[in-house]
Parts: sequence; C-alpha cells; structure tokens
Amino acid sequence: MSIAWYLSVSAIIFCIGAVGVLMRPNPLVILLCLELMLNGANLALIAFSRMWGNGDGQIFAIVVMTVAACEVCIGLGMIVAIHRRRLPIDVDELRELQG
Repeated sequence: MSIAWYLSVSAIIFCIGAVGVLMRPNPLVILLCLELMLNGANLALIAFSRMWGNGDGQIFAIVVMTVAACEVCIGLGMIVAIHRRRLPIDVDELRELQG
C-alpha cells in the first residue's frame, strides 16, 4: 500500500477528533476526541517511519501513547472531582476548579 492511504486515514481520524473537541461541551467526549487526534498523529508517525525504514517514528509513537494515557488519567480524575463537588460538567459553564 502507498503511504498516501495511511496519511489520508490519519488525516481523517485527526479531523474527526478536532471537530469533536471544538463542538462538544462534554469533557469525556473531549478526552475521547483528543485520543482520536493523538491516534491520527501516531498513524502518520508510523507510516513515515515505515516509509523511511527506521524505527524512530515507532518509538516516538509509543512515547505519545504513554503521554496520552497519563493525560486520560489526570483528565478523568479532574472530571470525578468536578462531579463530586456538584459543579457543572459542561466545559463552557465551568470556570475553574476551586479547592
């Protein structure tokens, strides 16, 4: 397969994630859309790594997946803290998490 197919799928996944981040007020959906964006970028990194014949892009994709897992853990912790304080979960209405 040509690299153009991989990059077009990567761009489609990234654009779906970007539209979801910009349009949805729910923080869980925003986190899922951020994951879509990161997976699209990872697919592009792996496609370029395969095209050039080295493993640098694959290693970088693993690092990005690790950062994404940490981001989800922190984001879910914040969402649970917001829900426990009975603050609005809508991102547009939430101003700050006061402790």
